[in-house]
Amino acid sequence: MEIAILGLGCFWGPEKKFGKIEGIVETEVGYCGGEIPNVTYREVCTGNTDHAEVVKLTFDPNIISYDKIIELFFEYHDPTTLDMQGPDIGTQYRSEIFYCNDQQKNISELMIKKFNPKYNSKIVTKISKVKNYTKAEEYHQKYLEKNQF
Repeated sequence: MEIAILGLGCFWGPEKKFGKIEGIVETEVGYCGGEIPNVTYREVCTGNTDHAEVVKLTFDPNIISYDKIIELFFEYHDPTTLDMQGPDIGTQYRSEIFYCNDQQKNISELMIKKFNPKYNSKIVTKISKVKNYTKAEEYHQKYLEKNQF
């Protein structure tokens, strides 16, 4: 199994979408990229921690490739809006790919080059090494499944 950690706005929607994809065996929402280990939702919402809301995917690379996951990443959000997705505004809603190894970093860079023309060269997605990942509070896990709208 491998891990992918992606920031694409509020983590509830992407968790639900990725959770339906064959080969993704587990989803978890959390925070990544900031300076503070073991951060809380309340701290992230202040905008002072530099963490992004993220979805952490455990996937079987024999069923789904990291490349395909990154393609879905670009389908599931607008990678051209800086520090926001839809009505959600703040650095925690930024578009960011957190890589776990050099192979993921290289694939992510290639995928941005591939998708940039589709978005008129306006992709603002950052690529960063995983830093201070913290699992979100339990009430955020599978939130949309628990709270049918």
